Amino acid sequence: MNFKEGEVLYFDKPLRWTSFAVVNKIRYHISRKLGVKKIKVGHAGTLDPLATGVMIICTGKATKRIEEFQYHTKEYIATLQLGATTPSFDLEKEIDATYPTEHITPEMVEDVLKKFVGTIEQIPPAFSACKVDGKRAYDLARRGGEVELKPKTLVIDEIELLECNLPEIKIRVVCSKGTYIRALARDIGEALHSGAHLTGLIRTRVGDVKLADCMQVDGFEAWLEKQDIDVIND
Repeated sequence: MNFKEGEVLYFDKPLRWTSFAVVNKIRYHISRKLGVKKIKVGHAGTLDPLATGVMIICTGKATKRIEEFQYHTKEYIATLQLGATTPSFDLEKEIDATYPTEHITPEMVEDVLKKFVGTIEQIPPAFSACKVDGKRAYDLARRGGEVELKPKTLVIDEIELLECNLPEIKIRVVCSKGTYIRALARDIGEALHSGAHLTGLIRTRVGDVKLADCMQVDGFEAWLEKQDIDVIND
């Protein structure tokens, strides 16, 4: 392996880790193994701290492929709690409002989900990495500032209802770059004349890379010890 020339690694991002923290951990182990102070490492698509699943990490010259990977189709398994909302649209923030759910039926859920398949407009969450006047939206939101984000056009290829234990549902979503599943949860809640927020999210696929192809972050150091690695000579 040659981490400077470029390697592409697949990880299952742990719960509560930021994407940045995963990159830092991988960079640390690679740098230590190679005996260098720094090496270029980056990820191809942010996952929220409360999400787990497929994360593609590129090293060295392979970081030039990050944009390519970002445009690959992604698949998620999302668990939504109907009847309540949070400012972050997931469990990062406390519930701020509750809504009735008695009128919601499995048939109604199926019908609503169909409306989100295809090309749609989506307003990203305030608690997101989108930039507002050069600043990250989540930094402004966490300071209590007003965050106004413009709708983005994206494509949802598939939505499948996996489980319907009202007021909780589990869905599989296949979508394009730029899709916020938290925002989709918000919009599904509104379309059901109620509210909703994410209680679980797993990215199960990026392009052809599936969860089964991914290694665990805490097993990376041991994995690295077993690899045949080219020494970097600067």
